[in-house]
Amino acid sequence: MQIGLDFGGTKIEAAALDDAGNYLLRIRKPNPGNYNDAIKAVGDLVAHVERDTGQTGTVGIGTPGSISPTTGLMRNSNSLYLNGRPFREDLTTAIGREVRLANDANCFALSEAVDGAGAGSNVCFGVILGTGCGGGVVVGNKLVEGANGIGGEWGHNPLPWPDASEIPGPECYCGRRNCLEQWISGTGLQRDFQTQTGKLLSAEEIIDRARAGDAAASDAFGRLINRIGRALATACNMIDPDAIVIGGGLSNVAEIFEHVPAVISEHVFSDVWSAKMVQAKWGDASGVRGAARLWGPGEVPLILPKAQIA
Repeated sequence: MQIGLDFGGTKIEAAALDDAGNYLLRIRKPNPGNYNDAIKAVGDLVAHVERDTGQTGTVGIGTPGSISPTTGLMRNSNSLYLNGRPFREDLTTAIGREVRLANDANCFALSEAVDGAGAGSNVCFGVILGTGCGGGVVVGNKLVEGANGIGGEWGHNPLPWPDASEIPGPECYCGRRNCLEQWISGTGLQRDFQTQTGKLLSAEEIIDRARAGDAAASDAFGRLINRIGRALATACNMIDPDAIVIGGGLSNVAEIFEHVPAVISEHVFSDVWSAKMVQAKWGDASGVRGAARLWGPGEVPLILPKAQIA
């Protein structure tokens, strides 16, 4: 049995999968929002799953941010209380066995590559387009995290081929300007529309107005499509995926799948581009399923004595 946990800002979800990827159990509970209580919540969820299934499983967890290969501490998490803490090691101690941890976008990509919309691909690029944007790379069903744990960290590259109106670009919380996350996301669409019109609307309202023929909304939506295509073209030039799987709120927008491939084709450094671009199969369950898939069938974790976190 493989147990995956999706560590979100407001909730923590746990799912148990059998070797075929079938659900044995899914449960969730509120994220308490502080370090020690969050560790206890994860431990309680694992115990709940194992009690109800009558099985012991491997444990994988998907989180915002990643682990520094130098310090072993969490970094870049928007759950700020995780940053600078040995989260994986403390979870391992609390649960009493080895825990594997990966960025939540990487878990999304792994889930979709193994048995989701990217199944059967050699190189799968998983993309989350929601309130922000992120990505993960899977090659041969193996997650590519890289030497420094930043493989697929796509959202903090700059918007490529910017025109004059896109320079210097908006400030990003990472401290730089013009990051993709500030452009190709629901909040990016909202900000761009407000900058051009002075009106504050949600991404959904802007898209609805564009579909109804509103000129300003159509222009903003067209800019979003173009920027997504440019951004994905740079990823294609680097890793040349045969599948791009898109999740997050914007994955429900059909026009993205209809129009972005032409923009990619225009910008890639090739005379042909034929990758498939598809909506995620598992939706918001991809994170928890990918966390479970951090362990392969038959792998056995290192067992350690359980202890309380001081």
